[in-house]
Amino acid sequence: MKSLKMTGALLALAMALASGTALAADTLRIKPSGDVKALDPHLGSDSMARNYGYMVYDTLFAMDASLAIKPQMVDTWSKSDDGKTYTFTLREGLKFSDGSPVTSADVIASLKRWSANDSLGQQLVAKGAKWTAEDDRRFTLTLSESWGLVLDALGKAGAPVPFIMPARIADATPANEAVKDHTGSGPFIFLADEWVPGAKLAFAKNPYYVPRSEEASGLAGGKVVKIDRVEWMIIPDQQTALDALRKGEIDIDEDLAADLIPLAKEAEGVAVANQDDIGVAQQIRLNTIQPPFNNPLLRKALLTAVNGDDFLAAVITDASLGKACQSFYSCSSPYVTKAGFPTPDLEKARALVAESGYDGTPAVLLDATENANIHAFVTVTDQLLKDIGIKTRVEAMDWATVTSRRQSKEPVDKGGWSIFVSGPGGLDFLEPVGHLGLRSNCEKAWFGWPCDEQIETMRTQFASLTDQAQRKALAEKIQLRAVETVPYVPIGSQYQIRAYRDNLTGILTPPAPVYWNIARK
Repeated sequence: MKSLKMTGALLALAMALASGTALAADTLRIKPSGDVKALDPHLGSDSMARNYGYMVYDTLFAMDASLAIKPQMVDTWSKSDDGKTYTFTLREGLKFSDGSPVTSADVIASLKRWSANDSLGQQLVAKGAKWTAEDDRRFTLTLSESWGLVLDALGKAGAPVPFIMPARIADATPANEAVKDHTGSGPFIFLADEWVPGAKLAFAKNPYYVPRSEEASGLAGGKVVKIDRVEWMIIPDQQTALDALRKGEIDIDEDLAADLIPLAKEAEGVAVANQDDIGVAQQIRLNTIQPPFNNPLLRKALLTAVNGDDFLAAVITDASLGKACQSFYSCSSPYVTKAGFPTPDLEKARALVAESGYDGTPAVLLDATENANIHAFVTVTDQLLKDIGIKTRVEAMDWATVTSRRQSKEPVDKGGWSIFVSGPGGLDFLEPVGHLGLRSNCEKAWFGWPCDEQIETMRTQFASLTDQAQRKALAEKIQLRAVETVPYVPIGSQYQIRAYRDNLTGILTPPAPVYWNIARK
């Protein structure tokens, strides 16, 4: 049955590409970084679900090109002198894609659902967050104690993003289940009847969407849709995608493999540029609740063995495309530090494996083979584990399957996992509070479920600090603890590259790829 589904998907893709040699002026065709498994951006941390979310939904606040938080759906807001009460007013005329008005009740239902899955949302709840609708456009947030990251939480760009959906959907769908109704508040409408899983997603301009009056900047400002239709073509093979771009069958090729960059630069009618200026936080994510990496000495052994420069060299030939920082913070973070981070040493890593009492349980590595970066990093990780004395088993699959499989908490011999490689947006790794990878709140943490009370206490303390020197000192202490617990193994920051037809204008470079503001010359 699986092979029949795959055959159907490939056939649909081939037909779509064949019909695309003469692209309609009002259709923008894109090869995104990967496929979307769950069409619900509240559900988890998958970047593709987040990117889908920015197509279909909007946010109360958003991050602009300078990383500042700006009002988006919100018109005005104020804060009480004691910092415990926030009052927000929505912009006039906001509507969902079915034409119904966006109300305070919709906002509150959406934020309650989002906060169940998000680190900052959970902390907001822990501060006694109480949402109250004053009228259809005005609502308040009351806290039991002041918290300095309210707007940072509401305007965060990292998954899961606090997107706004109708209350009838948010209230009716548990936070751990995907929504089935895709009515959204954003600039595009998802065309569910055209969805071909594994091959194509289609979106149309939302006629009810009211952009802000400011120019588009990052993820903020006026989200003006200048092309009526967008199609995401899921093309697992990178060379096939580049060939389609060169022929004009697609317009944009996201997350271009490093070895194809020279070919793209030489292609007629094709331009090449960074997708964003922060990069992704490439990492080896470890399952801390199942053998073998429930043993902290084995996690530290891998941390000691990894040389980020060697990993990056496997996927890039231009040093400007990546950087290993020997830190749990993004290279562009104001808190980046090498404190406590071990110098790569295979002999020390082997000694830690011996000290751990490793019993030979194989580490199962999930390999998203259609992603050139992930596949290369998994290959390097596999060999490195063998070099330090840990048995391995690599299982090939696509990224959509990885995002499903990594949710399993079962042992490796019952469909579980030990390692997956991922590159979340670097924005998620800038500071300790919103840090996706450092979260160590057990079952509420990111996949791998690290559990450490010390890290969680310090992350909470960080949110109450206003002095930058104190924040830097505490961020360093958090890293020192993370070196001992090893919730994941950092590889480094890597800058994603996109290739696109040079007749396009208005392409933005925010942390998530977006497709408003784009037009043809």
